[in-house]
Amino acid sequence: MQATFASYWTNTCCSHPLHVAEELSPGGSTLRGVQNAAVRKLSHELGVKEGSVAPEELKYITRIHYKAYSDQGEWGEHEIDYVLFIQKDLEYDPSPNEVDDVKFVTASELKDIFDQAKLGKTKVTPWFKHIMDSSGFSWWEKFQAGQLQDCVDTVNIMRFGDV
Repeated sequence: MQATFASYWTNTCCSHPLHVAEELSPGGSTLRGVQNAAVRKLSHELGVKEGSVAPEELKYITRIHYKAYSDQGEWGEHEIDYVLFIQKDLEYDPSPNEVDDVKFVTASELKDIFDQAKLGKTKVTPWFKHIMDSSGFSWWEKFQAGQLQDCVDTVNIMRFGDV
Protein backbone atom coordinates (compact mmCIF):
# COMPACT_ATOMS: atom_id res chain seq x y z
CA MET A 1 0.00 0.00 0.00
CA GLN A 2 1.14 3.52 -0.77
CA ALA A 3 2.69 5.45 2.12
CA THR A 4 1.25 8.72 0.82
CA PHE A 5 -2.15 9.45 -0.67
CA ALA A 6 -3.31 5.82 -0.82
CA SER A 7 -6.71 5.38 -2.51
CA TYR A 8 -6.73 8.92 -3.93
CA TRP A 9 -7.63 9.63 -7.55
CA THR A 10 -4.65 11.16 -9.30
CA ASN A 11 -2.59 11.36 -12.47
CA THR A 12 -1.76 8.11 -14.24
CA CYS A 13 1.82 7.55 -13.11
CA CYS A 14 4.85 9.35 -11.78
CA SER A 15 8.04 10.16 -13.63
CA HIS A 16 10.55 9.84 -10.80
CA PRO A 17 13.96 9.05 -12.28
CA LEU A 18 16.24 6.63 -10.49
CA HIS A 19 19.88 7.56 -9.96
CA VAL A 20 20.98 5.49 -12.95
CA ALA A 21 22.49 6.67 -16.23
CA GLU A 22 19.47 5.97 -18.45
CA GLU A 23 17.18 8.00 -16.17
CA LEU A 24 19.41 10.93 -15.29
CA SER A 25 20.53 12.72 -18.44
CA PRO A 26 21.21 10.20 -21.20
CA GLY A 27 22.99 12.01 -24.01
CA GLY A 28 22.70 15.20 -21.96
CA SER A 29 18.88 15.13 -22.04
CA THR A 30 17.16 15.37 -18.67
CA LEU A 31 13.83 15.11 -20.48
CA ARG A 32 14.79 11.78 -22.06
CA GLY A 33 15.77 10.51 -18.62
CA VAL A 34 12.35 11.51 -17.26
CA GLN A 35 10.61 9.90 -20.23
CA ASN A 36 12.61 6.69 -19.63
CA ALA A 37 11.58 6.79 -15.96
CA ALA A 38 7.92 7.30 -16.88
CA VAL A 39 8.04 4.30 -19.21
CA ARG A 40 9.48 2.23 -16.35
CA LYS A 41 6.78 3.49 -13.97
CA LEU A 42 4.01 2.67 -16.48
CA SER A 43 5.21 -0.91 -16.24
CA HIS A 44 5.73 -0.83 -12.46
CA GLU A 45 2.48 0.92 -11.51
CA LEU A 46 0.05 0.00 -14.28
CA GLY A 47 1.57 -3.24 -15.55
CA VAL A 48 1.96 -1.90 -19.09
CA LYS A 49 4.10 -4.38 -21.02
CA GLU A 50 7.70 -3.31 -21.55
CA GLY A 51 8.21 -2.07 -25.09
CA SER A 52 4.58 -0.95 -25.45
CA VAL A 53 5.49 2.72 -25.01
CA ALA A 54 8.55 4.39 -26.51
CA PRO A 55 9.93 7.28 -24.43
CA GLU A 56 9.48 9.77 -27.27
CA GLU A 57 5.73 9.01 -27.34
CA LEU A 58 5.42 10.77 -23.97
CA LYS A 59 4.89 14.42 -24.91
CA TYR A 60 6.40 16.98 -22.55
CA ILE A 61 4.21 19.90 -21.45
CA THR A 62 5.87 21.56 -18.47
CA ARG A 63 7.24 21.05 -14.98
CA ILE A 64 5.44 21.61 -11.70
CA HIS A 65 6.64 22.15 -8.14
CA TYR A 66 4.50 21.39 -5.11
CA LYS A 67 4.55 20.27 -1.49
CA ALA A 68 1.69 18.21 -0.06
CA TYR A 69 1.22 16.47 3.27
CA SER A 70 -0.73 13.21 3.37
CA ASP A 71 -3.63 12.85 5.76
CA GLN A 72 -2.36 9.35 6.56
CA GLY A 73 0.37 10.41 8.92
CA GLU A 74 3.71 12.10 8.85
CA TRP A 75 4.50 11.47 5.16
CA GLY A 76 4.16 13.89 2.30
CA GLU A 77 5.60 14.89 -1.03
CA HIS A 78 7.81 17.80 -2.07
CA GLU A 79 8.61 17.47 -5.74
CA ILE A 80 9.34 18.93 -9.11
CA ASP A 81 7.49 16.76 -11.61
CA TYR A 82 7.33 16.69 -15.36
CA VAL A 83 3.90 16.72 -16.99
CA LEU A 84 3.84 14.25 -19.90
CA PHE A 85 0.91 13.31 -22.16
CA ILE A 86 0.24 10.19 -24.19
CA GLN A 87 -2.86 8.81 -25.86
CA LYS A 88 -2.54 5.19 -26.83
CA ASP A 89 -4.53 1.99 -26.54
CA LEU A 90 -2.58 -0.15 -24.09
CA GLU A 91 -3.19 -3.31 -22.14
CA TYR A 92 -2.57 -2.89 -18.43
CA ASP A 93 -2.58 -4.94 -15.25
CA PRO A 94 -2.23 -2.52 -12.31
CA SER A 95 0.00 -3.38 -9.38
CA PRO A 96 -2.21 -3.73 -6.26
CA ASN A 97 0.62 -2.16 -4.23
CA GLU A 98 0.43 0.97 -6.39
CA VAL A 99 -3.08 1.26 -7.81
CA ASP A 100 -6.52 0.65 -6.29
CA ASP A 101 -8.53 1.38 -9.42
CA VAL A 102 -8.27 2.68 -12.98
CA LYS A 103 -10.96 4.77 -14.59
CA PHE A 104 -11.09 6.39 -18.02
CA VAL A 105 -13.07 9.63 -17.82
CA THR A 106 -14.16 12.58 -19.89
CA ALA A 107 -13.34 16.10 -18.75
CA SER A 108 -16.91 16.43 -17.48
CA GLU A 109 -16.64 13.19 -15.52
CA LEU A 110 -13.36 14.35 -13.98
CA LYS A 111 -15.02 17.59 -12.89
CA ASP A 112 -17.73 15.46 -11.27
CA ILE A 113 -15.03 13.53 -9.36
CA PHE A 114 -13.62 16.85 -8.13
CA ASP A 115 -17.12 17.88 -7.02
CA GLN A 116 -17.49 14.57 -5.14
CA ALA A 117 -14.13 15.23 -3.45
CA LYS A 118 -15.36 18.64 -2.25
CA LEU A 119 -18.27 16.81 -0.60
CA GLY A 120 -15.91 14.30 1.04
CA LYS A 121 -17.28 11.39 -1.00
CA THR A 122 -13.95 10.59 -2.67
CA LYS A 123 -10.35 11.80 -2.50
CA VAL A 124 -8.18 13.49 -5.12
CA THR A 125 -4.49 14.25 -4.70
CA PRO A 126 -3.96 17.97 -4.14
CA TRP A 127 -1.36 18.35 -6.90
CA PHE A 128 -3.65 16.72 -9.46
CA LYS A 129 -6.47 19.10 -8.50
CA HIS A 130 -4.10 22.08 -8.80
CA ILE A 131 -2.78 20.92 -12.17
CA MET A 132 -6.26 20.48 -13.57
CA ASP A 133 -7.61 23.74 -12.09
CA SER A 134 -4.64 25.81 -13.27
CA SER A 135 -4.08 24.44 -16.78
CA GLY A 136 -5.02 20.79 -17.11
CA PHE A 137 -8.45 21.22 -18.61
CA SER A 138 -7.14 23.69 -21.21
CA TRP A 139 -4.28 21.28 -22.02
CA TRP A 140 -6.89 18.54 -22.45
CA GLU A 141 -8.82 20.69 -24.96
CA LYS A 142 -5.63 21.50 -26.87
CA PHE A 143 -4.64 17.83 -26.84
CA GLN A 144 -7.99 16.81 -28.34
CA ALA A 145 -7.65 19.54 -30.97
CA GLY A 146 -4.14 18.37 -31.93
CA GLN A 147 -2.63 21.60 -30.59
CA LEU A 148 -0.80 20.36 -27.51
CA GLN A 149 2.45 21.88 -28.78
CA ASP A 150 0.89 25.31 -28.01
CA CYS A 151 1.02 24.43 -24.30
CA VAL A 152 4.68 23.43 -24.06
CA ASP A 153 6.76 25.50 -21.63
CA THR A 154 10.41 24.48 -21.47
CA VAL A 155 11.48 27.54 -19.46
CA ASN A 156 9.18 27.93 -16.46
CA ILE A 157 8.22 25.67 -13.58
CA MET A 158 4.62 26.03 -12.43
CA ARG A 159 4.98 26.64 -8.69
CA PHE A 160 2.02 25.58 -6.58
CA GLY A 161 3.78 25.70 -3.20
CA ASP A 162 1.85 23.99 -0.40
CA VAL A 163 -1.21 22.27 -1.86
